[in-house]
Parts: sequence; structure tokens; C-alpha cells
Amino acid sequence: MSELRRHWTPTAVAYLVLSVAGLVGTWIFNAFAIVQMRDFIGDLVSSGPAVSSITVDLLVVAIAGSIFILVEGRRLGMRFAWVYVVLSGLTAFAFTLPLFLAMRQRRLTARAAV
Repeated sequence: MSELRRHWTPTAVAYLVLSVAGLVGTWIFNAFAIVQMRDFIGDLVSSGPAVSSITVDLLVVAIAGSIFILVEGRRLGMRFAWVYVVLSGLTAFAFTLPLFLAMRQRRLTARAAV
């Protein structure tokens, strides 16, 4: 088995697929917002209680996930784990968390193989 594919477990691939879905799914709607010249932040907080509830829900999850990424990345010796947190602000947490989980799974698989 090639060195590149050795640590891609089914779990890591599943996380990677979710990461791509998170990136594509969120950016499609981001593009709609840009084309329609919407006030993205204003829409999040003023489009009714349901949207505000989802916003708070996802914000809390993103903060908890960011802490997890930083702590777990450090624990596993993953260099530059903070980049996932920064990228989440530029792309989407729906992209960066599954991407981190895929890379984490690869790290765990590599460590178990030693």
C-alpha cells in the first residue's frame, strides 16, 4: 500500500467527504447572499427567532469545536492546528471541523501503526 493512502481509514474519508459537503453547501448560499447584496450578519440576527436560535446554536458549537481543535491538536502534536480555526472564519466551520477530524484520524492511525 502506498505511503500516501496508508492512513486514510474509512472514518477519515467520511470526515473528508463531510468537509467538502460543508464547504460547497455553505459557499453556495454565501454566493447567493453576495449576488443578492444581502446584509449577511444582519440577516443572521434579524430574520426572526428561528434563525437567531440556529445562529446561537452554531456559534456555541463552533466555539466548543475550536477549543477542541486547539486542545486535541496540541495533544496529538499536530502542527498548525490553529489554522483550522482561522480557516473557519474564511470558509465555514462545516468545512474545517470535518477536515480537522479527517487529519486527526490519520494522525491516530499513523500513531497506532508505530
